[in-house]
Amino acid sequence: MSKTLDQVNVTGLRVLLRADLNVPMHEGKVTDLTRVERLVPTIRELSEKGAKVIVLSHFDRPKGKRVESMSLKPIAEALATVMNKPVAFADDCVGPVAEEAVAKMQNGDILVLENTRFHAGEEENNPEFAAALAKLGDIYVNDAFSASHRAHASVVGIATHLPAFAGRLMQAELHALEQALGTPARPVAAIVAGSKVSTKLDLLANLVAKVDILVIGGAMANTFLAAEGYNVGKSLQEPDLHDTAREIQKAAVVKGCELILPRDVVVAEKFEANAPTKVVKVSEIPSNMMALDVGPATVAAFINRLPEIKTIIWNGPLGAFETKPFDAATNALAQAIALATKEGKIVSVGGGGDTVSALKLAGYHEHMTYLSGAGGAFLEWMEGKVLPGVIALSKDLSNIG
Repeated sequence: MSKTLDQVNVTGLRVLLRADLNVPMHEGKVTDLTRVERLVPTIRELSEKGAKVIVLSHFDRPKGKRVESMSLKPIAEALATVMNKPVAFADDCVGPVAEEAVAKMQNGDILVLENTRFHAGEEENNPEFAAALAKLGDIYVNDAFSASHRAHASVVGIATHLPAFAGRLMQAELHALEQALGTPARPVAAIVAGSKVSTKLDLLANLVAKVDILVIGGAMANTFLAAEGYNVGKSLQEPDLHDTAREIQKAAVVKGCELILPRDVVVAEKFEANAPTKVVKVSEIPSNMMALDVGPATVAAFINRLPEIKTIIWNGPLGAFETKPFDAATNALAQAIALATKEGKIVSVGGGGDTVSALKLAGYHEHMTYLSGAGGAFLEWMEGKVLPGVIALSKDLSNIG
């Protein structure tokens, strides 16, 4: 089990805090502060307890070279604004520039170091680069679950040199995922949707063995319907994965997992905003039309079953949510789950980029028990894979002192 900030006195310590400041940017400005804001509680706690907070992060893919448009400097400025507190910036993350900036710090100060991926040693998990990073701190705190599926130097390598702890965001994420898939209250339902089965094969294979009900939506449901012999018209689907879909259905039967597919869908001739649509049974999809959302009867049937469910995991919108009216099923289900969560009847955990976007658009993201901002790391966790950054936190190297 990972150690947390409750198990260390940080006063006077140089704390290397691995954050995820890989935020959306446009013309040098941060366009979405969500990841910055979610980091604030950990930074504020460390600062108020008298630590010297040294923030490490990657940004984009500079491929081991300095790319000025990928500097963390504007993000450090955004962090200062959000925290309403000075945040210093160092033009490198290792070497004399970083060392000098750290040496100037007083207790409670906050310093952001330059993009770790400006050095090739970051993605290579180079031992010398990891040692150079570790030299700047007394302890290591990982608050970047979203980067913890990467075995990089600032995620894994540092933890081989310094005592390692989970930050508050990491702690909350791990707690939520344990609630959802580790030791959940049952029955557990998983909603998995998206455009392709091929991108979620490992996820589906893991979930049929772990959940009681598996709801499949989005375009990937078309592949399952086609595999059952339905004519899905011009709908997006993967013909070469029909056998795989049938195997997943068989595995679900063996594991005692109820697999739910759409019974009706919203179809249109063209995928465009406010296109003429109609609702049809899955057995009656016209050959010249495509399924672009789950139908109201399917959503209502699942909503009616919510009272029997104790835990829900959600990954992927039910339809092409970015384009109205194909957001209707996602919105209706989000509202019902939000209400059940608010009333304390279920634990609801969602994650993945499109899922977060869909729930935000629907206006119900704040009512989920936990909404993970991690994309790849959240998926890999749900697939049952070991995350290097999480494992690194469970190593007990030495005592501080």
